[in-house]
Amino acid sequence: MAVLTPQRPAPSPGAPQRGSRRIGFSQRLGRWDVKLSPYLYISPFFVLFAITGLFPLAYTAYVSVHEWSLLGGQGEFIGLQNFADVLNNPTFWKSLVNTLSIFVFSSVPQVVIAITIAALLDQNLRAATFWRMGVLIPYVVAPVAVSMIFGRLFADQYGLINSILGGIGLDPIAWHGDRIASHIAIASMVNYRWMGYNALIFLAAMQAVPRDLYEAAVIDGAGRVRQFFSITVPQIRATIIFVVITSTIGGLQIFDEVRMFDATGLGGADRNWMTTVVFLYDTAWGNQHSLGKASAVAWLLFLLIILIGMVNFLVTRRISSTGPTKNTTRKNVTRTTGGNA
Repeated sequence: MAVLTPQRPAPSPGAPQRGSRRIGFSQRLGRWDVKLSPYLYISPFFVLFAITGLFPLAYTAYVSVHEWSLLGGQGEFIGLQNFADVLNNPTFWKSLVNTLSIFVFSSVPQVVIAITIAALLDQNLRAATFWRMGVLIPYVVAPVAVSMIFGRLFADQYGLINSILGGIGLDPIAWHGDRIASHIAIASMVNYRWMGYNALIFLAAMQAVPRDLYEAAVIDGAGRVRQFFSITVPQIRATIIFVVITSTIGGLQIFDEVRMFDATGLGGADRNWMTTVVFLYDTAWGNQHSLGKASAVAWLLFLLIILIGMVNFLVTRRISSTGPTKNTTRKNVTRTTGGNA
């Protein structure tokens, strides 16, 4: 049986033709809002980053290949000569070794003590918010103020540390004469400022650890120390790597503590505690007045930070892909404690 479909009557020759529907301006504006508004919301960050980040970076690269002095201004194009002069300067390598040495003396105890503080703050404490905010107080203190206070503590003649050492019959330490001693003194300033900040990062990671792992460990008979090394540390090891790498990047940019450690602020007479950033400052505004060489130092430091950032990305990605799971961690706790899960 055939199905009949209704047919539209043909328009009469004199009837007006019906055109296509036109989209109003408000509807177009609504479509533009849906498509463009997300980009407009995030555009201020990229605009500010381009002004304060990309443009100085590109301009520094341009200056680094020119003979550019602070007093004479732009000179002729010399290519990579500034980079060669910096790499052939023994003071640059000494400043780089000083920077890495100060980092070692600061990052290792800083990470260990920060994890310990975070583990204590992760317990059921009274007024937990007060203690957690209290560890952040050194971070908000001005670096100049911290450097001035610690500079008095580590003074050679009248410092508090040497006074205590003399009171117990020990010889005073030449904090401004011995290279290693000066690195330890500057590292203590860095530890004081950043220890609480890193402790809060570790605390946030510890609070994200599933609590049923600790409950299983308690049932298996594991103590707090065993829980810390068998559960907490494996679960937050990606955060540990992150803090270590960011501490390294921050250690490459140490300036305030070194600048305020003595009267001249250039790392002593023998440049025993001059860091790379202080060397950059002295190259640009010190005796050389060479902005071209200072820009070359800045770019070498930038490339070093990029290299460390790439290592951070690769290590973090590998750890996140091979991190311990709940069942694996529970089996490890059971095996190490000898309990029956």
